[in-house]
Amino acid sequence: MHLNYLALAVPFFLTFMGLEYLVAQKKRKRYFKFNDTVANISVGIAERLLDTFTVGLFYFIYDYLYRRYALFDIKASVLLWVALLMCTDFIWYWYHRLAHEVTVLWCAHVVHHQSEEFNYTVSARITVFQAFIRTGFWAILPVIGFPPAMITSMLLVHGLYPFFIHTRTIGKLGILEYILVTPSHHRVHHASNPKYLDKNYGDVFIIWDKLFGTFQKEEEEPVYGLTKPLESNSFLWQHFHFILEMLYSVRAARGWRNRLRVIFGKPDNVDPAARAVLEESFLLRNRSITETPKLNNYVVWQIATTLTLLFAFLLLQYYVPVFIQVCVTLLILLTLINCGAILEQKRWVFYLEYARYGVLCFALFYCWPHPSLVTLAGLVLATAIYYQSRLRKEYYRLVYGYTRT
Repeated sequence: MHLNYLALAVPFFLTFMGLEYLVAQKKRKRYFKFNDTVANISVGIAERLLDTFTVGLFYFIYDYLYRRYALFDIKASVLLWVALLMCTDFIWYWYHRLAHEVTVLWCAHVVHHQSEEFNYTVSARITVFQAFIRTGFWAILPVIGFPPAMITSMLLVHGLYPFFIHTRTIGKLGILEYILVTPSHHRVHHASNPKYLDKNYGDVFIIWDKLFGTFQKEEEEPVYGLTKPLESNSFLWQHFHFILEMLYSVRAARGWRNRLRVIFGKPDNVDPAARAVLEESFLLRNRSITETPKLNNYVVWQIATTLTLLFAFLLLQYYVPVFIQVCVTLLILLTLINCGAILEQKRWVFYLEYARYGVLCFALFYCWPHPSLVTLAGLVLATAIYYQSRLRKEYYRLVYGYTRT
């Protein structure tokens, strides 16, 4: 069978997340919060899922640039693999630094810094927007002359290392602190303490930060998250809030020079009042949230089922028809939106179940195109609509533990 063994990354990373949780529990440290962990894993699921549709495009870009514009004909050797590692890490430093210093790039990167905890699940907070931007930076590698196969292999290895530095369970690492980016260095990077802001951009090697004056040693206890906490579990809001804040600020700015300064200047140029205004329009925050075991259990089961579906989908990707791939993608994304909405106890979350039901029906009909299936699906939907009021109350009771109107 022609399996996609990159799917094994899912259980691999989940295993280390579980081990870190057990270590934290043994040390009696509260390094994990339920809502934070669910949000982190949800973002990671979406990125891994959408990555299946973009990785081929990225390889095509590298191959196109290599065949047409390569300056040197580089052949794989030990020294050139080392050179590629150093070039990749150097480019990463500048991508990462500019992602903090340029508003339009921060729109994509801000998601990675929203968590107010710091553990292995935070490493999953990578969006497909970031993947596109990084590809633009790494496009210099095939132009230099590194073959696409070498680049892709290096990016897989280079992308693995940062996972292990998102942790509070590992202290300082002696002499390695002078060479590599360690958990201690990266804790500083994720902190919102004034002295820690915009420091330690490196991915594997800390030497770039020391060369370019952005290094900061971990001293006082870091406070994690954004300087202005997001205070939302919404999957959609986490992805798009800063894009909306930027657009709001662009619209409010006078003159093209000021508008361009908002987009390509520092994120500080975004109107600090924008978020509050946009929250009133888009977030509709529920101020009376009460966590219940039923709510948490329902979310856990949804995330567990989604992870299982994601693993099977990635492993058998080459055998799944395109239409079913689209259905699986929609189903997973709707579920992630559903989980975020449930954590915020939104009233409209009930209607997402209709959307998920519709996607399932389309997928089943594709696999078994029989008229009786359409009739049955229509009868179920008609019955649900007829008894909608009663179903909605029962849904809220089962999910939230109480009846909502």
